[in-house]
Amino acid sequence: MHRPPARSFQDLTVWQKAHQFVLEIYRLTALFPKSEVYGLSAQLRRAAVSVPANIAEGFKKRSLLDKLRFITSRRDHSKKRVTTSSLPKILVTCRQHQN
Repeated sequence: MHRPPARSFQDLTVWQKAHQFVLEIYRLTALFPKSEVYGLSAQLRRAAVSVPANIAEGFKKRSLLDKLRFITSRRDHSKKRVTTSSLPKILVTCRQHQN
């Protein structure tokens, strides 16, 4: 199956999925305790929003080399930002809301 080239970042399947992920994160964090509004909720939301934002920014890079450099730097930044600072607290908060 041949698809036409994307004309904007919104045509990219990866951006569409990232956008849906942001909506899901906002839905999930709305269930968090009010004490997390400026902590974990805000951090998760910022991290989630950065994914489609970075895809959109990377879309306009001209050369393949520029795109690859941009993607690599953003990927490394996102992994470090979420994983090192939040994962333990995210898991505890999610478990508390499942019960």
